Amino acid sequence: MLLRDIAHSRAGDKGNISSIAVIVYDPKDYPLIERHLTPERVKDHFSGLVQGTVKRYAVPSLGALNFVMHDALAGGVTRSLALDAHGKSLSSAILSMEIPETPVD
Repeated sequence: MLLRDIAHSRAGDKGNISSIAVIVYDPKDYPLIERHLTPERVKDHFSGLVQGTVKRYAVPSLGALNFVMHDALAGGVTRSLALDAHGKSLSSAILSMEIPETPVD
């Protein structure tokens, strides 16, 4: 299934860092994204765009994972000509990730 089937997202950027929060619609789906939405998979999903590290912060009380991606914005909003790579477009792009429908043990 696609991540957008069970979650929505929000994004922000500061300089050359992008932050994307993925929030499940239903709390029962949180363990599924916690298991399958790893920093490595997110970096791979944004390959060619994210040059630095991806850190994941879990916020279980909100059913959310926040990903902070360093060196992700081609120098930053004011330095890059690639305006599509910023803010909301990245939060939309993460929702196209595929995750298995397998229930979590």
